[in-house]
Amino acid sequence: MATHDEHIQHLLSLLPDSPGVYQYFDKEGNIIYVGKAKNLKRRVHSYFNKNHDSQRTVMLVRHIYDIKYIVVESEEDALHLENSFIKTYKPRYNVLLKDDKTYPWITIRNERFPRVYLTRRVTHDGSKYFGPYAHVQLARTVLELIRAIFPIRTCNYFLSSENIDKHRYKCCLQYHIKNCKAPCEGKQDEEEYNRNIAQVREILNGNTWQLADHLKEEMAVLAQQMRFEEAQELKEKYLLLEKYQAKSVIVSMTIDNVDIFSYEESDSDAYVNYLHVRNGSIVQSYTIEYRKRLDETKEEILSLAIAELRERFKSPSKEVIVPFLPESTFNNVTFTVPQRGDKRKLLEVSLQNVRQYKVDKLKSAEKLNPDQRVVRILSRVQKDFRLQRLPMHIECFDNSNTQGTLPVSSCVVFKKAKPSKKEYRHFNVKTVEGPDDYASMYEVIYRRYKRLHEEKEPLPDLVVVDGGKGQLSAACNALHDLQLDIPIIGIAKRLEEIFFPNDPIPLYLDKNSESLRLIQQLRDEAHRFGITHHRHRRSKKQVESALDKIPGIGVKTRDLLLSRYKSIKRIKEVPLEELSQLIGKARATRLLESLG
Repeated sequence: MATHDEHIQHLLSLLPDSPGVYQYFDKEGNIIYVGKAKNLKRRVHSYFNKNHDSQRTVMLVRHIYDIKYIVVESEEDALHLENSFIKTYKPRYNVLLKDDKTYPWITIRNERFPRVYLTRRVTHDGSKYFGPYAHVQLARTVLELIRAIFPIRTCNYFLSSENIDKHRYKCCLQYHIKNCKAPCEGKQDEEEYNRNIAQVREILNGNTWQLADHLKEEMAVLAQQMRFEEAQELKEKYLLLEKYQAKSVIVSMTIDNVDIFSYEESDSDAYVNYLHVRNGSIVQSYTIEYRKRLDETKEEILSLAIAELRERFKSPSKEVIVPFLPESTFNNVTFTVPQRGDKRKLLEVSLQNVRQYKVDKLKSAEKLNPDQRVVRILSRVQKDFRLQRLPMHIECFDNSNTQGTLPVSSCVVFKKAKPSKKEYRHFNVKTVEGPDDYASMYEVIYRRYKRLHEEKEPLPDLVVVDGGKGQLSAACNALHDLQLDIPIIGIAKRLEEIFFPNDPIPLYLDKNSESLRLIQQLRDEAHRFGITHHRHRRSKKQVESALDKIPGIGVKTRDLLLSRYKSIKRIKEVPLEELSQLIGKARATRLLESLG
C-alpha cells in the first residue's frame, strides 16, 4: 500500500497543464482549501516543491491527504468556480475569503423605469443579473460606459404613474448634466426608456461592439481637441473592455438547480461526469467509473450513472442536461440535449472534465504498469486488423529508387510497439531491372522471410508494406511461394488506406486512431531508413564512377583518395604537391586535369 507521500506524488504527476480549480482534502475527507490556477500542474506543485515562509501554509501542506480538481476553459472561469466552492464549503484554510466576499454583478432592476446598477447580492425578485465580474473595476467601467451612452436614472424613487402625475419628485443634478431625461417628472415616456434598457441588455449579453465604437469616436474627438488626458482615460477603459466578457462560461443566472451529465468511454470502461448548478454556479463535480461487462450501450450506462449520482447527492433538479438521451426515463425529470447557448457551454465543461478523468486513469495505470499502454495499443491494432494474436513483433517494408536505378528496400522492426533498431535491415535489389516496385517488393519479402525461415528465427506477427493493392499483392505472392502464413497489410499514402489481402475495399481508420498512428510511425520510419541508405549508395556510386573513369586511377588509389578526402569536391581543392606525395606526381596531375 502506498505511503502518504507516495500517494501525493502520484496525484501530482497526473495534474494537467490547464486552468482550473483545485481542492485539498484532509484525513477525514473534508475540503480544507480551494484555489484557482492558470496552470494546475505548476500551481499545485508549488505547494510541495518549495519552503514556505508562512507557517499557516506549512500546516496546510501537512494536512493534505487528497487532491481533486476541475479543469475549465480560462483563468477567469476558474475564478468564478473558486468563488462558488468557497461559499458552499467554507474551507478552513481559505483565510482571505472568510469575510464571505462575493463577486459583483450588474443588475437590471425589475421595476418601472428599471435602474441599472452594481450589486453583490442576488435576489430572485425577477430582476436580471449579468456577471459575475472578476474585477469590480471592470464592472464599474462597463456600468460607466453604459451610463455615458444611455440616459438611465440612478435615483431610487418609486416611479408609479400616480407619483409621477402628482409631481412628487423633482429632477436632480443628473438631469441638468444630461445623464438622465427625468422620467420622475414625466419628461421621458416609459416606451422610450424601455428601448434604452433593451439596448443595455444586449450590451450586457456580450454585444460590446457598440461600446467599442462609441469609445473610439470619443477618443478621436478628444484627441482632435488636444484633450489628451481625457482621451487616455477613455483608452484605458477601452483596453479593459477588450478583456470584458459579459457572460461566464461557468456561471449564468438564467440556469438554476440543474444537473449536467457527460459520458466518455474506452474499450473496457465507461466514465460519467456529474455537475450540479445552483443559483447559476457549479457547486458539485464528481466522476464515476463503470467497468463494462457485456455489450451495454452508452444509453444504458448513462441511465445507471444518473440514477446512482442523483441518489448519492440527493439532487432535486427537475432538469438534466445530457449529451444524448439515456435509456430510462425518470419521474419529474426533463432531459435536455443542448446544441448551443449557456447550457451547451456547461455541457462542454462537463465533457472536458470526464475526458480529463479518463486521461488521468490511463496515465495512472500506465505509470504503475508501463506494459499496459503497449498492450492497450496492440490490442487495438489486433482488433482493427482482425489478427489472431497480439502483434508484439511488426515489420514494415519500403522501396526506394531513382528512375529505376539503384533500387533499394528497407525493413524496420518494432517490438512491443517500439523500434528495435538493431534489427533494421537494408536490401540492395538484385534481380529487378528498371522501375518495377512490385517485383522489388516480391524479391525483398522473399529474401527476408526465406532467410528467417531457414535460420529458424521468429517470424513477425504482422507485416506492413508501404503501398496499395499492387505492392501488397506482390508481397502476398512471395509469402505464398514460401508457404508461410504471416498476417500482412498495405498502407497507401494518399488517403492512408489500409488494404488487406484479397479484399478490394480498403479500411479507413480515424485519423486519431492509435492503430493508424502506429502504422504511420512504422511506415515513416521505413521510409526514413530506406531514403538514408539510398542517398548514401547514390552518393557513393557517383563518386566511384567519377574516379573509375580516370586512366591510371585503380581501385586501391580510388579507395585511398576517398578514405582521405571523402568527396570529389575536397579532392579538387587539394594542392598538387600534397596529392603528388600521396599518389605520385604523374597520377596527381592526371587526376586534377580530369576533375577540372
